[in-house]
Amino acid sequence: MKSHFYLLLLLLITTTATISKAQEFGGNPPSIKWKQIDMPAAKVIFPNGLDSAGLRVANIIRRMNGSIQPTIGFKQRQISIILQNQTTIANAYVGLAPFRSEFYLTPEQNSFDIGSLSWPEQLAIHEFRHVQQYNNFNVGFSHVLKVLFGEGGQAVGNDIAIPNWFFEGDAVFNETHVSEQGRGRLPFFFNGYRALWADGRDYSYMKLRNGSFRDYIPDWYPLGYMMVSYGREKYGDDFWKKVTQDAAAYKGVFFPLDKAIKRYSGKDFDQFRNDGFDFYKKQFQINPSLNQSLTKQHFDADREYPAYVNDSTLVYMKSTYNHIPVFVLKTGSHERTIAVRSVSLDTYFAYHYGKVVYAAYRPDLRWNYRDYSELMLLDLNTGEEHRLTKGTKYFSPDFSPDGKTIVAVKEGTNGKCDIHLINVADGSLIAIVPNKENLFYTYPKFYGESQLIAAVRTPKGEMTLDLIDIKTGQNKYLLPFSYQPIAFPIVKNDTVYFSATLGIDDRLFGLSLKTGKLSELKKYNLNGSIGNYQPAVSDNKFAWVGFTAFGYRLNELDKSKLEWAEIAPAAARGGLSNFGIHALTRDSSTDLLAKVKNDSLPITKYHKSHHLLNFHSLIPNFVDPDYTISLAGENVLNTLQSQLSFTYNRDEGYKEFGFDAIYGSLFPYISGGSDYYIGRRGYYKGSNIYWNETDLHGGFELPLNLSEGKNLTYLQAGSDLYYTSVNFQQPYRGLFADRTYTYLNYYLNFSNTIQQAKQNIYPRLGQSIYLNYKSAISGIASEQFLANGFLYLPGFMVNHNLVFNVAHQQKNKNDVIDFSNDFPFSRGYTAENLYDMNKAGVSYHFPVAYPDAGIANAFYISRIRGDAFYDYTHATDFNTDGSKFKGTFRSAGAEVYFDSQLFNQGAISFGFRYSYLVDPDIFGGTGHSRFEIIVPVTLF
Repeated sequence: MKSHFYLLLLLLITTTATISKAQEFGGNPPSIKWKQIDMPAAKVIFPNGLDSAGLRVANIIRRMNGSIQPTIGFKQRQISIILQNQTTIANAYVGLAPFRSEFYLTPEQNSFDIGSLSWPEQLAIHEFRHVQQYNNFNVGFSHVLKVLFGEGGQAVGNDIAIPNWFFEGDAVFNETHVSEQGRGRLPFFFNGYRALWADGRDYSYMKLRNGSFRDYIPDWYPLGYMMVSYGREKYGDDFWKKVTQDAAAYKGVFFPLDKAIKRYSGKDFDQFRNDGFDFYKKQFQINPSLNQSLTKQHFDADREYPAYVNDSTLVYMKSTYNHIPVFVLKTGSHERTIAVRSVSLDTYFAYHYGKVVYAAYRPDLRWNYRDYSELMLLDLNTGEEHRLTKGTKYFSPDFSPDGKTIVAVKEGTNGKCDIHLINVADGSLIAIVPNKENLFYTYPKFYGESQLIAAVRTPKGEMTLDLIDIKTGQNKYLLPFSYQPIAFPIVKNDTVYFSATLGIDDRLFGLSLKTGKLSELKKYNLNGSIGNYQPAVSDNKFAWVGFTAFGYRLNELDKSKLEWAEIAPAAARGGLSNFGIHALTRDSSTDLLAKVKNDSLPITKYHKSHHLLNFHSLIPNFVDPDYTISLAGENVLNTLQSQLSFTYNRDEGYKEFGFDAIYGSLFPYISGGSDYYIGRRGYYKGSNIYWNETDLHGGFELPLNLSEGKNLTYLQAGSDLYYTSVNFQQPYRGLFADRTYTYLNYYLNFSNTIQQAKQNIYPRLGQSIYLNYKSAISGIASEQFLANGFLYLPGFMVNHNLVFNVAHQQKNKNDVIDFSNDFPFSRGYTAENLYDMNKAGVSYHFPVAYPDAGIANAFYISRIRGDAFYDYTHATDFNTDGSKFKGTFRSAGAEVYFDSQLFNQGAISFGFRYSYLVDPDIFGGTGHSRFEIIVPVTLF
């Protein structure tokens, strides 16, 4: 048990992103009415009008649940699943604290990435596996943590014991197992590892787990699928059930998953992992001894969606780790940046005679679950850009041959997909193409003025190329239907070029629209790239992109040198590969999705007030100087957050007991609560006084998201009313009478930054300002004003930042009662809340090294960065005899930060600070040197 205690201490300094990464507080407008389907395994909650999606998800869960339980466990606890239809983001999650799931119902256009199955079905077969995982990982020491800390405790215990690659790999295996598609059958899913292997990149396991600021590392999904599928193929369908049960219970305490794999496979984890990789290398016919790069090159750039300006010039999107995405013109070997791309969900764009159109992301002003995909028109000659549509959900736009019309896919909140024709001149809607067969359109292109070509998905998820009559919507299917993805069609003369899956590769094809003849491009291994995507055609040139260990690379050849082989359409549209995993098809749940019937289930109203006070976790939160433990609550719709808390403040030494709640379903947030403080401290005429305090408060806040275009802009403005009762401790009761007073707290927080690249420590340009004014309105005459601002500027090198900080705080003269002090005092000094304080500071941030190294699979450092700073604070106050006190507090020093991961799971940045105090520290210690540890940690 002693070992468990030390492990618990380690768990309590990790950040569990799983819980909070996708939740949006108060994200839906109150006008949305909710319905539910209540079943033992899940409560499916959906907006009015999405009954068909809710029923389909519910039926899949009801049919699938029992069939796949034997491979993970039979424990069952009902989960609430919310279907969100207001967002344009394709995503979903299952999380603890609270135990719930959300499906974001707008699918993405690229069928290679996630697949082509109906999006609600894809989410159901993937995400519900996560539900079963959490239900069955509440065992052993993970259960002890749940008893002690609630759902957040189980989440931390599970995430430390069981890596995220298992959670996602097992869910991908399930989606592949119960359907005819799934990412485990898509070559695109494996491209990252194939590229690393082809180039001989033998990265350590810790680097593959934790990523890098310099090198491309695939995410944990393909790693997890390869490990899970290999384990089931080699050691049986119950292998991972046994392994994860032991791991979640912490059998063996440290590295429980590794020990469980050893227990049930007879191999240590390193050998197991290498065997799994070797298995897949054979499937992809990769010989590690060949094609190894002779250079130690790091990630270069993604160059995507090339389009020909003329035979000698290409335009494409370029993204690097140290620069935000830009449009680039390339002539010969010379690249010229044209413009920065506005914030977007993908890198797709279309080009026509000096103009570029693409879909940019814009959040709603207030509601976090509502956002938009709006068309932007860019002039390459001038670099000027303007928004063509507003408040729309458009994707994959393209120009008509005359450049006067744009075609785009419109995905509606009702789950329906349409093709819209839009006027380039003013963004107005010209027409909607009829969609009689309920198809999902991707990447539509004009073929002449009266027809369109698009890669389409049926409601079952099969794909083909479709020739569409614009006026009638009549479909002419050009290829046999198949679960093999198709994407990126482009029309040149009477030929449509496109990418499609065939065997273990994604290949390029050309289809004659006159003769129906289908040809396959010879497999060129240019630049060592994997897959062939995003074709571009000029009169004499042909270009496409392929994936490498250094990013998407551009391939280009003369059309006269291309080799095409005619192929029968039926031969090109066969089945998908299992990549040697027979475990996908050896039990009764194989292709279960096709057997799910759309049974009628009871649908009832879901009341927004249901279980508002839903306390789920006991949360330690240590952010110096406040050390807090709180009982946190949150309802399923995330409209009310509440907490009971205890805080110890190191600066003043007081203890605080509190209750707070905030309601986010109205346009302003409405908040309220109460706090009781024991031992508050104030500085009065040269000495400290102490009192106890009771606070009641209520208020409102407007959380506005003003982001659009290239800027990320946020404004939070609000006001709180506080009623405070002060009781002075002995021996101060003889000097001051107890009192009650009421004050108003006004605040405004504004920030505006440009986008930030992966390696950028801070945005290269940004501003933020915080204003706070507290003013007593009864009981006392007291006020305090604080202004704190930051300016972010580029440094001497691309990943360097120069940051200026100025601040001013002033309160009443010789106040007995001080308001809380948030002034950013010069670093290194012991701070007091003085009458008038002014600060100017400058910091220079820069990367020091990128170690990409770790210790014992427990601690990994991806980046070390430094900061040289100088702070100047000037303060005035009044002494006991009424004389004026003036003080100057100057410090200079350096900070070193380590951007790291604990247990390959939780990101944490910590550091060390050395401050040289130019002036005496009259409120604290002696000497000029100060050493501090900087550990900004938020738990759970």
